[in-house]
Amino acid sequence: MPQPSSHHITPCRRCRASICWALTTANGRRQPVDAAPTADGNLAVTRGADDVLYVRVITQARPELRPGEWQAMPHHATCTNPPWQRRPR
Repeated sequence: MPQPSSHHITPCRRCRASICWALTTANGRRQPVDAAPTADGNLAVTRGADDVLYVRVITQARPELRPGEWQAMPHHATCTNPPWQRRPR
């Protein structure tokens, strides 16, 4: 199973877990992803030819992983010390 290179891995500033930053294929925004591949993740991560990590959501329309992709969780879902959330008014 493919996985991120060590130079892609960085610690989360809030919980110190190992994460990778990837660009979303939908709009090119940065998204933190857990560095460890997992079978129950809802993201497919791949390393592009430019050595940048790209991430897409696994959907019912495209549930299979392509060659070179690995399955991961978004770090927002697993962070043990998430940022403070405002309460709705």
